[in-house]
Amino acid sequence: MTMRSPSQSPTVLDYELADGRPPVLRTPDLPDLDAAAGWLTEIRDDLRRDLHQHAHILLRGLPVGSAADFARVRDLLLGARTAYREQATPRSDFGDDVFSSTDFPAAQTIRLHNENSYTLDFPGILIFCSIDAATTGGATTVGDVRQVLADLPPDLVARFREHGWLLNRNYRNGIGLPWTTAFATEERADVEAYCERNLVGSRWLPDNELATTQRRSAIIRHPVTAEEVWFNHVVFWSRWSLAPEVRTALLEMYGDDGLPFDTRLGDGTLLTEGESTAIDQAYQRATRRESWQPGDVMIVDNLLSAHGRESFTGTRKTLVAMGEPIRLEDCSPTVPPAAGPAS
Repeated sequence: MTMRSPSQSPTVLDYELADGRPPVLRTPDLPDLDAAAGWLTEIRDDLRRDLHQHAHILLRGLPVGSAADFARVRDLLLGARTAYREQATPRSDFGDDVFSSTDFPAAQTIRLHNENSYTLDFPGILIFCSIDAATTGGATTVGDVRQVLADLPPDLVARFREHGWLLNRNYRNGIGLPWTTAFATEERADVEAYCERNLVGSRWLPDNELATTQRRSAIIRHPVTAEEVWFNHVVFWSRWSLAPEVRTALLEMYGDDGLPFDTRLGDGTLLTEGESTAIDQAYQRATRRESWQPGDVMIVDNLLSAHGRESFTGTRKTLVAMGEPIRLEDCSPTVPPAAGPAS
């Protein structure tokens, strides 16, 4: 395949655009992965340019049938890999920095969120790949968080711009991931050192349980496009996102400050249910979906697009790889990160 020289004009790629769907780019006839590698290499810069406009792009027609195939595609599209830090959801490791997108039960819907929005550095690009598609449902949903930000009530945006958001986690025995998995160590000293380096407040609880808290900016700027984006897990881990009976049971068991996950304004103020619902509705209005087909690959700009997952039936095998790490300090946060609420 002929490569375009730097002096040649950018290629205009022919996307299928429709309301409620991510842009879809169908590949030419590609007999094998070598041919696909040549095509991806040729259009890589154009894809990355268009990703700044579209926030997410689905490639359809790639001959990708295994984790090893996907890893090769990943290495063609990404310049650097990103580790998965402060783990919060179960994943299977397929080796070579390829993971399952999530191992949450099939009946569970996963709300839109930006990957690792609570860390001091995070992946700039996510790449998903479908190896086996579900019988029904199972789409990796996406949503442009520029649209989400523009759609939120201005007074609520102003409060988050001033205070940021707060994430409180309680690593409980038997609920969610244990701290040994989340921090990839069995040594308390390693956890304490990590938390100190990364502005995460921590305290040990009885029975070898752990509580952490961290304040982060809810609104940041994309380091390339300079656009402001809504970048957080505020609704994803809000108490108001729990089923009412689950929320009541957990509050009765652990108390107001003891939930496995909970979010607040950065000054410690608890959001009302109505405020959480307003954010969730903005996500819903921005949501796009496309049912997976085997071999599909979707590229997601993690700062411009949130992602989630539909519930599904049947067998679903969707892989993810992360790369192009970005530092929070390079994204013009509206509040500085801290290991607790603003005083």
